[in-house]
Amino acid sequence: MSTFDKREDSFEKKFVHDRDLQFKVAARRNRLLGLWAAGLMGLNGDDAAAYAKQVVVADLAEAGDEDVFRKIRGDFDAKGIDQSDHQIRRTMEELFAEAKAQIQNEG
Repeated sequence: MSTFDKREDSFEKKFVHDRDLQFKVAARRNRLLGLWAAGLMGLNGDDAAAYAKQVVVADLAEAGDEDVFRKIRGDFDAKGIDQSDHQIRRTMEELFAEAKAQIQNEG
């Protein structure tokens, strides 16, 4: 294997690792977001965990975070929860950072 091939292989492995890490962080963030939203909606225990799973699954609908945002926004609207779009998005950003830190500390 030439030096170029080794370098290419290294870049490919790093790319796969980074994508895997990004997926894990997003899934963790979505679970944390689901638990946060569940708390605001008065859900706890198994109901909160089930709702958090729904939020994780909602992220599989399309690329990006808009599918998750729409799920939370729609559920808040349906339940009469007073949270601005800005607050939801800010919480998503904060929980992304928290999820990333949690995963980095695990490894």
